[in-house]
Amino acid sequence: MERVTANTKKETPGNPAAVVAAQQDGFNQRRRDHVIYVTYVIAALDVTWLFVQISVTPYLAKKLDFDTLWFGYLQTTVGVIQLLGGPIFGRFADLFGARAALSLAHVASIVYFVLLAIADTPAMLFMHKLPVFFMHVLPASQMVVADITEAEHRADALAKLGICFGIGMITGSTLGGTLNTKYGETCTAYVGAVGCTFGLLLVVMFIPKSTKVQAPSTSINRENSERNKSIFSLAEITRLLKFPGITRIFLIKIISGLPSVIFQVMFPIIMMDFFKLEPAQTGYLMAFFGIAQMVIQGLVIGRVTAKYSDGSLLLLAIGVSALVGLAQAAMQNVFHFCLIIIPMVFSLCLFNVISDSMLTNTVPSSDTGTMMGLCASVQSLLRTIAPTIGGLLYGKYGMPSFGLIQCAVNSILVVYLLQYGLKKQEPKHRE
Repeated sequence: MERVTANTKKETPGNPAAVVAAQQDGFNQRRRDHVIYVTYVIAALDVTWLFVQISVTPYLAKKLDFDTLWFGYLQTTVGVIQLLGGPIFGRFADLFGARAALSLAHVASIVYFVLLAIADTPAMLFMHKLPVFFMHVLPASQMVVADITEAEHRADALAKLGICFGIGMITGSTLGGTLNTKYGETCTAYVGAVGCTFGLLLVVMFIPKSTKVQAPSTSINRENSERNKSIFSLAEITRLLKFPGITRIFLIKIISGLPSVIFQVMFPIIMMDFFKLEPAQTGYLMAFFGIAQMVIQGLVIGRVTAKYSDGSLLLLAIGVSALVGLAQAAMQNVFHFCLIIIPMVFSLCLFNVISDSMLTNTVPSSDTGTMMGLCASVQSLLRTIAPTIGGLLYGKYGMPSFGLIQCAVNSILVVYLLQYGLKKQEPKHRE
């Protein structure tokens, strides 16, 4: 089976790590870099089509007479489906490899866009969300990067996926807004389907079957090989939560992430209703988001992760998020929002990169796919409950309520982390 793996530590010839290193001589640094670069391209294309879809769905929902509450139900449906699919998809990736996982995700994306193109009733708009169960290209890409990079370089490598996200946000928002304005929702959705087909070709041609480390046979490995190999094994999925520090980090991701996700899922409504923007204008604003993310991920995140501990950076990200929430509560127009974008993107990028890096450094390479699936499920869990909460908050208390809640929640977390210390947040790196 074709495999690409990370360099292991330099060990004496008698150590198992040295044996693993000897087995990888056919896959040198250039080969690994090639796979990583292709993975970055695949991720950027996937995010592009994601934002093309974002430029279609809210306006199509409006044409089908969806109000704010029903749009919230639609978003909640997506969250529930992704919540169920994330861990199962991650488990599938661990068992069947990167190529199979990414291929499955792209096929699901193609079906998704075709259903979106033909959606002409509220029921069809809900139905086209079903393929989201398997649409996890970004977590699969994170798995590939985590598998073939060393622990000390993992945060920087994962941060560069954020650059891909920025590129996709700029391209997808601009392309989606322009296509939707000039040619309508149907044409825009078909363009997304064609784009996902191209991504599938890249996966088949350039992604190896597996990126997992092949260690020598030991009692531990034999025990691992005897574990339940079912994709739907709940015990195997939840087993990772027993690793030291994992549950605590997940709780922090959920608590700190919920206010931000509430704002994100309500963002299309805010753009239309609060800021009164047209599709093309929304695309330009999202492009500005993408530029900010590219700059921060490319020039800032890698440097700060090399100099400071994960715990300190986690505290910094949460603290900045609290200040961003306070600023959101006070903003009145698009100009104010543009001023907030830079610190908002910084806190989101730093928080996601650091928390994901801490989690993947804790588990064996054979479980990185499941771990990234669990990380995706955290976002899906938040997106499941956030639309309903966001719709109620926006309808009853207005847009400032989002920022006030974000400020309060993250301020409490900052006090908690300062009180109980940061070292507890840093799980040991895997060997």
